[in-house]
Amino acid sequence: MPRVQIPADPFYFKMIGKKEIIKVLEIIKKSQEGVRKTTLNREAKDSKNFTPYQTLISCLLSLRAKDEVTEIISEELFKIADNPSDMLRLSDKELKKIIFSSGHYNKKAEAIKHVSKEILEKFSGEVPSSFEELINIKHIGPKTANLVLSFCFNQKKIVVDTHVHRIPNRLGWVKTKNPEETEKELEKILPDKYWTEVNGIWVLFGKTICLPVSPLCSKCPIRAFCRRVGVVRSR
Repeated sequence: MPRVQIPADPFYFKMIGKKEIIKVLEIIKKSQEGVRKTTLNREAKDSKNFTPYQTLISCLLSLRAKDEVTEIISEELFKIADNPSDMLRLSDKELKKIIFSSGHYNKKAEAIKHVSKEILEKFSGEVPSSFEELINIKHIGPKTANLVLSFCFNQKKIVVDTHVHRIPNRLGWVKTKNPEETEKELEKILPDKYWTEVNGIWVLFGKTICLPVSPLCSKCPIRAFCRRVGVVRSR
């Protein structure tokens, strides 16, 4: 139903305590029990069967693609090439055919080939565990780098995508303009034990309840804690 937009009053950002933040995260986690997590977050939980390279390539494939599509394509691709050497042996035509349904397959094929070549030639085929080294590889941005470091190398990183940027701003926890600012502000207020899992929590929440447009506020388990900053219309 329609709702009057609440302005981003600075007062809100001063009255939110750590207890509220923890409570909100735990409520969302409980509401998601038994719900299938996203592909990348499942790979993180099943790290024995997924290498850092596979997680990195899955992340590149996930750009502007539905999660279920990313999962199917990743599985098909890794049956043929699950390491940089095998990936580079694939012709461009073969690779594009496999990843076609993920969309933007020309750009993704170029990115996958370039990243694989860099990892093979500069890092002896092993994905580096340094943020600086990762982002210095063309096609790998801060979000992807943090995701790999967090999920694969157990480094305390907050992976900020569109959902992780939107939801804390809507809750009134932060007041930021871009994911980079959001990451820095969340580092200040989130207990570090949540840093790794907050992406999985909010991505799923952002896809099912806290939608970009017309969020399902009537079904939201944390509506009592939400300032609804910027929400013009909800359901």
